[in-house]
Amino acid sequence: MKMIRLLIQVPEPVKARLDGLREQGTTASGFIRYLLEEHFKQAPVMGRKGR
Repeated sequence: MKMIRLLIQVPEPVKARLDGLREQGTTASGFIRYLLEEHFKQAPVMGRKGR
């Protein structure tokens, strides 16, 4: 699957916690990707009205 880069900003405390995942062998990108995949498995994608 082709991957596309996504740039987001998070507060410093959140970034610090994401950096702490490295001790568990997980990257911040991998963790966020996992959360997004799980979210979209469970929730239907909602479209924007008026588009």
